[in-house]
Amino acid sequence: MKREDLSSLSIQELKDKVQEMKQQHSRMILNHTVSSTESPIGIRHSRRAIARVSTELRNRELQQSAQ
Repeated sequence: MKREDLSSLSIQELKDKVQEMKQQHSRMILNHTVSSTESPIGIRHSRRAIARVSTELRNRELQQSAQ
């Protein structure tokens, strides 16, 4: 997910997105552990996407508390 896409989402939508992405990431890891058909690159991209959304969420929370 691109940063431009994240700017249009609200804080609650970002929180929901992080939760959804974490669940999907956990499923990817489990599927890779059971049968290594899942690409490790996909797991890496998923982890980085979660970090991107979490960073945007944290930045917004800091901006909101500073006001």
